[in-house]
Amino acid sequence: MTEELHPDLGPDRTLLLVDDDEPFVKRLAKAMEKRGFQPVTADSVAAGRALAEEAPPAYAVVDLRLEDGNGLDVVEVLRERRPDCRIVVLTGYGAIATAVAAVKIGATDYLSKPADANELTHALLAKGEAFPGPPENPMSADRVRWEHIQRVYEMCDRNVSETARRLNMHRRTLQRILAKRSPR
Repeated sequence: MTEELHPDLGPDRTLLLVDDDEPFVKRLAKAMEKRGFQPVTADSVAAGRALAEEAPPAYAVVDLRLEDGNGLDVVEVLRERRPDCRIVVLTGYGAIATAVAAVKIGATDYLSKPADANELTHALLAKGEAFPGPPENPMSADRVRWEHIQRVYEMCDRNVSETARRLNMHRRTLQRILAKRSPR
């Protein structure tokens, strides 16, 4: 059944998933397996590089920021060991500079979190050089702001005072924002 869903997958269905967010990578591995891939996971640059050198996969999804370094190091090893590998760099810290760097060293595509299994499958199996269309459900300005606040909060090791200082925001205002659910 999965072969009918994704005829572009080809005979080699190996997929390397490199991300240090354990619950996310487990869910993603299950979802990609249902789509016909044969996923293996790594939670660090070192583990990702080791798997890429040992058995270079046909496909890879690599998180940009990992606890022990930069996911682009894994992309470089994948490109050296298997030039035809289709690689998607995935990150919660999307920036034009890192997207350009990822593509320059050989990534097929670059997606910002949150990205789901359908988006990743589409990016991994996309053919040609066509530009992607605009997203069907782009994030609202409130959601973008909330994501940025969450990113800075995590970078400050969940320290409200330090986060408020870096965002030039009153501490109580930040506490109210953090107590609310994420906007759509």
